Amino acid sequence: MKKLSLSSKARKAFRGSSRGFSMLEVVIAIALLGIIAVSVLSALQTAALALISADRRATAESLARTQMEWVRFSEYDNILEEGHPYYDLDEEITLPPDFSVVTTAIRLNKDVDPDDDDGIQHITVTVSHEDRVVVTLEDYKRYS
Repeated sequence: MKKLSLSSKARKAFRGSSRGFSMLEVVIAIALLGIIAVSVLSALQTAALALISADRRATAESLARTQMEWVRFSEYDNILEEGHPYYDLDEEITLPPDFSVVTTAIRLNKDVDPDDDDGIQHITVTVSHEDRVVVTLEDYKRYS
């Protein structure tokens, strides 16, 4: 078997005759470690905020699509008032905390007699989180 020999610097360090590090070297090393730690923690915080934002948006999009499907298959109603929120929230939807869903419907030919309704409505579903609009979904519903 081959013996490993230590270099002269390593021998001095183990024997205790080494001079060690200067104060300046220690301060620079600690400063570099601090800068690296701050940048890593900042990156983690940014990633966490991005994840929360993406989760909020995905939840809002899912709620909006679910409500729009419910409106699409609901019975058509001849709405006279612009922006009248006729289509209430689907009873089967359980809203997460701090989310709200508002659905409005506007007849395209709102200026004519209700009996002459062409059967087309512009539907808007707005999902908000803590009173800030996250998603707005628009579609058309026709009388079938």
